[in-house]
Amino acid sequence: MQDLKGIIQSLPDRSGVYQYFDESGKILYVGKAKSLKNRVKSYFRFTPTLSPNDTLSPRIFKMISEVHTLEYIIVPSESDALILENSLIKQLKPKYNILLRDDKTYPYIYIDYEEDFPRPDITRKVIKSKNIKYFGPYSNGARDLLDSIYDILPLVQKKSCLKGKKECLFYQINKCLAPCVGKVSKEQYKEILENAVYFINNKTKLIQKLEDKMYEYSENLRFEDALNLKNKILTISKSQITTGVDFATLENIDLFACFTQQEKGVVVKMFIREGKLVSSSHEYVKLNYDIDFDEIYTQAITEYYGSNEILLIPDTILISHDVSNQDIESLETFLKTKLSKKIEISSPKIGKKKELCNIALENCKELLRIKHENAKEEVEYQIKDLLKLQRIPNRIEVFDNSHLQGLGTVGAMVVYSDQKWDKQSYRLYHLEAKDEYAQMKEMLTRRAMSFESNPPPDLWVIDGGKTLLNLAKDILTSVGVNIDVIAISKEKIDVKANRSKGKANDTIYTINEILKLLPTDKRLQFVQKLRDEAHRSAISFHKKTKIKEDKQISILSIKGIGEAKLKKLINHFGSFEIIKKASFDDIKEVLNEKDAMLLQEYFNETE
Repeated sequence: MQDLKGIIQSLPDRSGVYQYFDESGKILYVGKAKSLKNRVKSYFRFTPTLSPNDTLSPRIFKMISEVHTLEYIIVPSESDALILENSLIKQLKPKYNILLRDDKTYPYIYIDYEEDFPRPDITRKVIKSKNIKYFGPYSNGARDLLDSIYDILPLVQKKSCLKGKKECLFYQINKCLAPCVGKVSKEQYKEILENAVYFINNKTKLIQKLEDKMYEYSENLRFEDALNLKNKILTISKSQITTGVDFATLENIDLFACFTQQEKGVVVKMFIREGKLVSSSHEYVKLNYDIDFDEIYTQAITEYYGSNEILLIPDTILISHDVSNQDIESLETFLKTKLSKKIEISSPKIGKKKELCNIALENCKELLRIKHENAKEEVEYQIKDLLKLQRIPNRIEVFDNSHLQGLGTVGAMVVYSDQKWDKQSYRLYHLEAKDEYAQMKEMLTRRAMSFESNPPPDLWVIDGGKTLLNLAKDILTSVGVNIDVIAISKEKIDVKANRSKGKANDTIYTINEILKLLPTDKRLQFVQKLRDEAHRSAISFHKKTKIKEDKQISILSIKGIGEAKLKKLINHFGSFEIIKKASFDDIKEVLNEKDAMLLQEYFNETE
């Protein structure tokens, strides 16, 4: 550690980010500092030899014992260090950092009072208008809440309604009072809008109103409508935490609470607007080492305010544990830079705010209790032990590619997160490479290049063998990312892949091991399930791509129709199916009369 000692002693007394690496060059930890010199020195004692400081927590002591070298980046301020630290942690996933993944964009409900007849709507971005009121953020249920309000109040139902010159269907079914033709005054409409605002702010009252309507539907034998309303009520209710705390003020508060137990933790976020709790959300934390509340609150706050567009800025942020003054100052500076407003962060000891923190902690405990009961047989824990992974694979990305003799070459990435398929995060790739190795390299490289905007998962699963596993590891190393990778190859029977459930003797590869498990082993079946979903997604995309290519090629077979004319048709009509349904006159407008006739004859012959 002699070289390391020299680096530490020469560190500057400036703000920055430091990175610890082990002997093999793997990143261990990313940290920020107001003074790199003072912060990094606090981890070590220098006599008689360089070694970990005795006062460190078990997690940090173990980490420092593995440190071989460090690198650092100087930045202008401590706030910049906090932002850079957060970005590097998300991208590099260091072994000893506590990892949170709050990259959701929370929706808000808004009303633009500049309009003559305003209507509530949903946004995730700032709307440019002088007189807008925002409600939220909503972790879930925003759309159901809004749809329910439109169902019980005769508001302007659609943005396009006011452009009409006569009453539409909504007026005929008593869902709108037709302000478009002056059948309701602005004053009368304003009263209806105030009722909408009341229900937005009082979800309990809204739920009561919806339940009355649900029973009315049921009595009138409208069972499908009653069921739809019941589902909306359940979704809206999920965002309800009954606090029993009445602030009797118009204060806006964001609250962060954390509770840990054994290898798991949970962070609960609660959003109080004008003294009322509007929504809450939670995020589980997988703990491989002891908890550090300073680090976890810093990560949670930086993640949320760094990743989201905050339309309603809180007056105060409450946290349920004491955090060091240095970290509080750093976070407050970061928030002022990010939100252009000074926001106090505090951990209350008495009063209603303390009661609210206690309620948040009770919710944390209940969420962990439920998680613990459901986790007794969690296969992710078994997979971690079997494959000797660095961390529990809470989020997994799985890759496969598909082609037919080099045609319609595509790749698919599917995502398994929090014990379910995260289909919004699936990605499909058109690939240029001709062989399977080059195709996988192209796909994995493109994914690795997107880590800054879409952070890496805990685990990559590759459909293939040892060669593709090594390829994936090399790509990750080239971008400095430290996540686990495994591969699974299909058993070949008569040169064909055997996918029979319960019979496939597939092989799992890790960096250091080759595992052949029994076909009945749940751990193998879990990895097979991941691989098969990626295979299904790739095959499905390949078929769509191939059909599209075949159709385009078939049009090109018509004498006189070349690529330039085909491109004009696609640009104008959008798809082959629409071209096929287009009339002679429509096609003639894009090409000419002769070409239109050729296409019409071709389509008639191929019917």
